[in-house]
Amino acid sequence: MGKILIIEDEAKISRFLELELTYEGYEVMTAADGRTGLNLALSNEIDLIILDLMLPVMSGIEVCRRIRQVDQNMAIIMLTAKDDVSDKVMGLDMGANDYMTKPFAIEELLARIRVALKREKTEEVRDNGNIYTFGDLVLDDMKRQVSYKKEIISLTKKEYELLKYLISNKNIALEREKILERVWGYDYYGDTNVIDVYVRYLRSKIDQKYNIEMIRTVRGVGYIIYD
Repeated sequence: MGKILIIEDEAKISRFLELELTYEGYEVMTAADGRTGLNLALSNEIDLIILDLMLPVMSGIEVCRRIRQVDQNMAIIMLTAKDDVSDKVMGLDMGANDYMTKPFAIEELLARIRVALKREKTEEVRDNGNIYTFGDLVLDDMKRQVSYKKEIISLTKKEYELLKYLISNKNIALEREKILERVWGYDYYGDTNVIDVYVRYLRSKIDQKYNIEMIRTVRGVGYIIYD
């Protein structure tokens, strides 16, 4: 049916939603603060997020904004205890698909989830129907699959997203900061050479394995894939 991430700091509400959604057949993950929720959203194949507006560590608005930097199609339904028009407008402006005020009827939320997932599936088919190529290398975004001379290349989610971003911007020198923002989607609080590490992973799996020169370093800038 789909995987749903609940980002909600009120334990009773989170547990109630988890039980109801699990009963309905959804696979459910939970997070009690914005930072944890964001990390889960960006590191897992999530179909829909139920996102509380008022969260510790990072607000729901900021979580939504950062998710939308890297994923325009993920369905997001915002929850809040505030019945304020400005909050609703802000949430929708940041990219939320829908908005519900607590308390709410679970039947209504389930109906909105079904609508949001149907819309998300339609958008995914329309936006991901692209094939990118580099010589004999093919990235099929409909299947989320990469192959070289029809041999499937196994990539992690982040390796795939990095390759897609580079290959969809062929002949453009991409700065490390821009790559970090678009692929990771939030301020990375780890080693600053994370992009270089993932480029090495891709080169090991593609360039070195098939003896091609695909990803090139632009000194002082970042990386580029030439036609």
